Amino acid sequence: MAGRLEGQHVLVTGGSRGIGAAIVAKALAEGASVSFIDIEQTTGEEFLASLGAAGRCHFGAGSVTSAADIARVHDAGVARFGPVTGLVNNAGRNSYADPVAMTEADWDDVFAVDLKAAWLVARQVLPGMIAARRGSIVNIASIHADMTYPGFFPYAAAKSGLVGLTRSLALDMGKHQIRVNALSPGYTETFLVKEFFEKHDAALRQKVLDVHPMGRMGSPAEIANCVAFLLSDEASFVTGANWRADGGLSARFAG
Repeated sequence: MAGRLEGQHVLVTGGSRGIGAAIVAKALAEGASVSFIDIEQTTGEEFLASLGAAGRCHFGAGSVTSAADIARVHDAGVARFGPVTGLVNNAGRNSYADPVAMTEADWDDVFAVDLKAAWLVARQVLPGMIAARRGSIVNIASIHADMTYPGFFPYAAAKSGLVGLTRSLALDMGKHQIRVNALSPGYTETFLVKEFFEKHDAALRQKVLDVHPMGRMGSPAEIANCVAFLLSDEASFVTGANWRADGGLSARFAG
């Protein structure tokens, strides 16, 4: 039985670990050819080797804040697998800053990765999608777009902007039959979440688990399952949406 992404070429940013790596693996399992870009070259090369799918997977080291790096990795993937039909803007970074003490350079660094990069990569792939009159873009946002945590400035602003970018692209690209959606994970067992808990007292992790309706956090594979659906033709009438995958966390009142 063919996979849901059979015949597609999916490009994933930040694809070497965490949610990005799970998305790469899921897209391959669903039949796609996959290109991924990550700033960590050694990690990316080791992950590529572990997949055992070199014939259908291309890795290029580079920064998603660099239009030149994006073009280089994109063009190498297209040379092997044809035009990109699915894009997952997954690359992102945490931000721990004080709104008064934060510098303009620090602000720009956050927004370059968490917001501007999604536009840069979309700008690279959209001409091919427009020519083909098909394509799906999934922007990995966060429930921080709707609710946030003290000391996380300005992560929520960047993720809110990413959801707004999603809506704008969906409206502009709809006439070309290109779908654009956001996916907002909640707490997911990744390096970034581990980093968050390490910055706080040991009791915080249990406190967080206690307020989850399902009593647990998500796994990267569970987020990747949602992404695969949004990339596939099964979501052919879904665009401009922000899907939450947070185990019901944002559905409850405090207390």
